[in-house]
Parts: sequence; C-alpha cells; structure tokens
Amino acid sequence: MESPKATESPTAVRKVVIHLRATGDAPILKQAKFKTPGTDKFAKVIDFLRRQLHRDTLVDHFVYVNSAFSPNPDESVIDLYNNFGFDGKLVVNYACSMAWG
Repeated sequence: MESPKATESPTAVRKVVIHLRATGDAPILKQAKFKTPGTDKFAKVIDFLRRQLHRDTLVDHFVYVNSAFSPNPDESVIDLYNNFGFDGKLVVNYACSMAWG
C-alpha cells in the first residue's frame, strides 16, 4: 500500500495551517486560523495579519513564531512549518509591544 505522500503529484503545493494568537494587549482576530501555500513567504502571513487588524503597516506590532523569535519576512512558510510547526499547524503570535526576544 502506498503512503498518501507517494500518491501526491510532485507539483502539488502543500498548504500550511497558520494559527494566529494574540499576545498581551493585542486585539483578538475573528479569523485566527487560515491556510496558505507552503511556497509563500512569511511576508504573506504578515500581510494577512495587517489586513485583519485593519492597519496600513505593522510598525507597531511584533510577530513571533512559537513565542520565540521573529522570522525573516523572506523565509518560506513551509520551512518554518517543517522546523517549528506542531499539531499540524504553525503558531504565529502577534503583539502590540515587544513580548519576546
């Protein structure tokens, strides 16, 4: 019997579930989870968060992966998920003031 990954086409793009969690006094989002293609850059996640918070920029907001570090916006989502994802999702914390690191 073949595994599901073996039957996927090589051109299929894996979707990654992003779970956005408010930290500190940051507003809670109505839509805290969404899927994005793994080939997208982390900048797309930041842009989605900016739109959800109705901000022109996220200058006054800080974004972290797993409550630990702020990834480079050019980092691919699938790389972040493969290294830091768990329970089938990538947890991204956001805050209005510096919370970690």
